Amino acid sequence: MRIDTLFPTRLYRGSLIGARRLKPELVKTCLAIAREDIAGQRWCEENGYLGYTSYASLNDLPSRASVFAELVRHLDSHAKHFAQALEWDLQGKRLTLDSLWINVMEQGSVHTGHIHPHSAISGTYYVAVPHGASAIRFEDPRLTMMMAAPTKRTAVRRENLTFVTVTPSAGAILMWESWLRHEVPPNHARGNRISLSFNYTAY
Repeated sequence: MRIDTLFPTRLYRGSLIGARRLKPELVKTCLAIAREDIAGQRWCEENGYLGYTSYASLNDLPSRASVFAELVRHLDSHAKHFAQALEWDLQGKRLTLDSLWINVMEQGSVHTGHIHPHSAISGTYYVAVPHGASAIRFEDPRLTMMMAAPTKRTAVRRENLTFVTVTPSAGAILMWESWLRHEVPPNHARGNRISLSFNYTAY
């Protein structure tokens, strides 16, 4: 008997060289922008986001602070390695970071399930992850097509799970293909969970 595994969903996990050195400046800069970005604060209030995100208000972080530009140089290298592992033929195109935004999740903050349309690779760099902070949860992309499939057993191998939870640490980089649905459950930590999310597109 033989059972093959087809169409795997790939999750890239890396770490940032120099994360400890960059952390104090990243935390300081992210929180300073969160305090100053009135448009971002207004968007968060109108959309019930506990904490702060620059997703809907700022699109120029790498030019605002050199620490973001340095982070992007590292992310570019990781995205290149991930694309190679995916065996993409870019046909002369180049993976380019087209968006980068700050997330400051306060206690009780949640980010509901979503995908990142119009992008190739999405991901998150974790700046500060206090004890008890939310993990990130990925959803099997075939979930809506399972129809009459029976429920899974209590103890299931990781590759057979319908939802996979990943608990990151500060300095971690996660990347996935942008069609992969994901969410962040309620943050139970007292401290701020600070991260920088991003999208890459092939141009």
